[in-house]
Amino acid sequence: MSTIHNTTMAPSKLELLTAWLPGQPWYLDSGQTPRLTKAGGFRLDDPAGEVGIEFMIVTDAAGGDPVSYHVPMTYRAEAQSGAEAGLIGTSEHGVLGTRYLYDATYDWVFVTQLVALMQGQAAPQAQSLSDTPDPTVRSQPVLPGPGLVVTGCSLASNGPDGTRLRISTTDADDVPTDLLLRVVRALPARPVAVDQSGGHVQVPWRQGDGTESSAAIVTASPAVD
Repeated sequence: MSTIHNTTMAPSKLELLTAWLPGQPWYLDSGQTPRLTKAGGFRLDDPAGEVGIEFMIVTDAAGGDPVSYHVPMTYRAEAQSGAEAGLIGTSEHGVLGTRYLYDATYDWVFVTQLVALMQGQAAPQAQSLSDTPDPTVRSQPVLPGPGLVVTGCSLASNGPDGTRLRISTTDADDVPTDLLLRVVRALPARPVAVDQSGGHVQVPWRQGDGTESSAAIVTASPAVD
């Protein structure tokens, strides 16, 4: 289980995201500097204990109607080779020192643990508490059976409708299957029913007006060439 430290980060995660979000193709640009608040999320543990994994939801109150965004991030003690395009920024952590913050879709550890979550092999953890499962996070497997191993990952697309990853896997019988994962970015303003026919991760979050919404933040299906 990862430990949540009650300390400071400078710059903060919200400060880093304020600078980073406007450059993303799925950001709904209001022409103003983002005004972000944390609206929800959860964490996953890295089995090796090296990488922090957080699914963060932030609400941007700049412009007209507030918009909530799903921004999964990973935190590392050193720069990740080959992931320069996914670097959100660096921050000084009051306990752990310099941390490199990445858009998690560029991080192999995130991908493997996300698939493990959907397959029931990883447990969602509370965003701000140590050693505390988060029962509000719901997931459904993309394929039957628990023995799904990730063997490869590539960025399929990153555009206005979100981020798509192509994942190569093998099952317990070494049968290969490619998956297409969609990471939802701009979230709906009201609760949305989840398609139960495929793999997904569903979470609640607080809208700008204080009401609670819920929707799938990740969906997955076998890739079709």
